[in-house]
Amino acid sequence: MADVLKVLGQVDTAATTVTTLYTVPSETVTTISSIVAANRTGSAITFRLSVHVAGASADDKQYLYYDKSVAANDSLTIVIGITLNQTDVLKVYASAVNMSFNVFGVETT
Repeated sequence: MADVLKVLGQVDTAATTVTTLYTVPSETVTTISSIVAANRTGSAITFRLSVHVAGASADDKQYLYYDKSVAANDSLTIVIGITLNQTDVLKVYASAVNMSFNVFGVETT
């Protein structure tokens, strides 16, 4: 088994649109070490972060953060250490434009 440390995903979300940040590749397990949500505007923005096991449809139980506020021109760093299996999906949603998300971790194949 090989471990690869990497930037797993980066997105600049559209307003009020659920967006895939990262999908675990086939025959891979992933450990998410951190997620950064960056607000690039002069007003607070809220965001949502959810984990969809095996690509499941949306369900309330999937949310890790729900309408969490990030202050104007600020960022939130989430040090989390969660593990995901193949085809699990990490999704984000922002209440406005100009919100960036980055996810970092280790893929093991």
